[in-house]
Amino acid sequence: MTEVALRPIVDSDLDALFEQMRDPESVRMAGFTAKDPDDRAAFDAHMAKIKAWPGVVNRAITLDGRLVGSIASFLMGDDTEFTYWIDRAFWGQGIASRALALLLDEVPVRPVLARVAGDNAGSLRVLQKAGFVVTGTEVGFANARNAEIEETILRLDG
Repeated sequence: MTEVALRPIVDSDLDALFEQMRDPESVRMAGFTAKDPDDRAAFDAHMAKIKAWPGVVNRAITLDGRLVGSIASFLMGDDTEFTYWIDRAFWGQGIASRALALLLDEVPVRPVLARVAGDNAGSLRVLQKAGFVVTGTEVGFANARNAEIEETILRLDG
């Protein structure tokens, strides 16, 4: 049996997280990403900003001790939002679902929101399985696709 766990992100995780977040297929699927996923300086600056941002809970996702992604909650205005990223080699194994459940236990604030590219069926499934419900959509510019796409907004009340 494999164990999914969360732990604080440490500096030694940054190389692996950078590589995960620049995988072309993962970037395309996420849609709403950094302007240039290959810009390491921008990635490092973003991670430093997250580390210093009050109210952020940023965790590494591990599978049997191996780093396989990240998950976070953060404040966007008055709303708490959740986001996650799983190494593509580990998609479809239930890791995102388990990590989301763990972070929902750690961050008891409700309601919480999540946003996902409208055609990202895997992430929509993960969020809905956790009890998130679709509350609407917006159209926004997706750097990864260099186009405006639909973004689905989800909310978890309980």
